[in-house]
Amino acid sequence: MLGPELDQNDFEASVKPDEDVQSFGVDFFVPVDLYAQIERAVKYSMLFIALTFLTFFIFEVVAGLQIHPVQYLFVGLALSLFFLLLLSLAEHIGFGKAYTIAATADIALIAAYTFKILNSKLRSGILFAILTGLYAFLYVILQLEMYSLLAGSIGLFVILALVMYATRNIDWYARDTRTA
Repeated sequence: MLGPELDQNDFEASVKPDEDVQSFGVDFFVPVDLYAQIERAVKYSMLFIALTFLTFFIFEVVAGLQIHPVQYLFVGLALSLFFLLLLSLAEHIGFGKAYTIAATADIALIAAYTFKILNSKLRSGILFAILTGLYAFLYVILQLEMYSLLAGSIGLFVILALVMYATRNIDWYARDTRTA
């Protein structure tokens, strides 16, 4: 027991190294705030953009389309602006509503733009569904604080499996010889 003659430093000095010292305390759970969620979203941005470009590449290969690099650039800019829209809207209306508005605007812009590029309502619809799924997947990952790594890893595994399945019948060597 600490008496008036012992201060905290004297007490710590009197405890022998092999003694068990018990301590207690309280740690408050701090939920992820708005800026932390947006920072986490931006960290996923490169992967998000790469997955979208991979979708376009698969359309090129499977459907025999040619998508110009400038068109990839425009889609990449639209994807990048999603994160800016998310931040600017979230500061005023909250993360959930901002995410919904920014994602809806971005998906609509890209789907409308690619309707002409992909030359098909079906392919544009597939792209629309894929983008909607990617944005929903990102939102879920951002909301899962403790399990986001696990959910992200499983989701990426499923995406890779789908890409491998979609491209399983492509003869990549024959494709190289046609362009050379």
